[in-house]
Amino acid sequence: MIRLRNGTVGLRFTILYAGVFLLSGIGLLALTFLLAGGGSSSAPAGGRPSADGDPDGIHQQVRHLREQLAEVNAQHSRQLLIGSLLALTVMAVVSVLAGRVLARRVLRPLRVITAATRRISADNLDQRLAVSGPVDEVKDLADTIDGLLERLEASFAAQRRFVANASHELRTPLATMRASLDVAVAKPGVAPQTLALGDRLRTQLDRVDQLLDGFLVLARAQHGTLGAAEVDVARLAAQAVSDRGAGIAAKRLSVTEDLRTGTLTRGDTALLFRMVENVVDNAVAHNEEDGWIQVETFREGAEVRLVVQTGGRVLDQRDVDRLARPFERLGADRTGSENGSGLGLSIVAAIAAAHGGRLELLARPGGGLRVSIALPYVPVPAEVRP
Repeated sequence: MIRLRNGTVGLRFTILYAGVFLLSGIGLLALTFLLAGGGSSSAPAGGRPSADGDPDGIHQQVRHLREQLAEVNAQHSRQLLIGSLLALTVMAVVSVLAGRVLARRVLRPLRVITAATRRISADNLDQRLAVSGPVDEVKDLADTIDGLLERLEASFAAQRRFVANASHELRTPLATMRASLDVAVAKPGVAPQTLALGDRLRTQLDRVDQLLDGFLVLARAQHGTLGAAEVDVARLAAQAVSDRGAGIAAKRLSVTEDLRTGTLTRGDTALLFRMVENVVDNAVAHNEEDGWIQVETFREGAEVRLVVQTGGRVLDQRDVDRLARPFERLGADRTGSENGSGLGLSIVAAIAAAHGGRLELLARPGGGLRVSIALPYVPVPAEVRP
């Protein structure tokens, strides 16, 4: 059975080819029918009637022969008409099939270009269509897309290099400013107002340092070379929760851990640990006093999942969907949001994407946030299995 989608170029090509084929067949059959039935028939030649024959009998015999010939011609015309209709019906089916085959063959290069273009994203702009074949409109289209991808790759690479270089260059004056501030406030006899100003400046310098560090991690996740080590996500999550024990105790948070084993993935250990740290930091910093945190890791099919849930007020899913963008927050009234750089979850999303995973953010119906990270699962080698 032939399946055609309405409104596609393939459908239009199929109708065009089938229509032209059918019109040509109808014209050919009509011409054949006209030529076959357009000639006049005469009685077969016979001997001359003898002079002594009966003229009335001869005329009657001729009339009888003409009637037989007319009947034969009519029967022949009916057979020809029925045969032509059957042939036209068969040719109609054949024309649709042939039209579909021709349309698919003509559009095959476009399908290849479309499929290859869909596979290209911001993470693999180095790929090219590289369509081979004669120089025609299709190859011109593919070469134009390759040129566009080359320009996009250069633009993305320049932007990422700029972010990384700028972050590195800004660290030097930042360190100089911090050292000068420490020297100034360490002098004897400094006024209390100067000490308070120094504390405020040091806090702002720490925020700038965190912001630059976030830029560097984001640039590395999007453009850097990743490692290929086997990483246990459950172990990273346990370490991240343990390192933030002081912050958890300060807010009197209740932490529930369900860290199942066998959650191996492959990638850069430092980046993956930073990803897990950012998720746990987000759960601690943006939580309520006497709140709760639930951390769990498990395997789901061909994926390893890290899920961190927190309680709190009911959030709008539309606002939650924006949190993976840089410098997006849920509002200044959100607990702890004034101390963050706004890059935490965007770094998480970039690191997950660089490792073939994804970040999912969900506003919990009862209040709070559910952060889920899915990463490709790496089977445990047979020689290390218990």
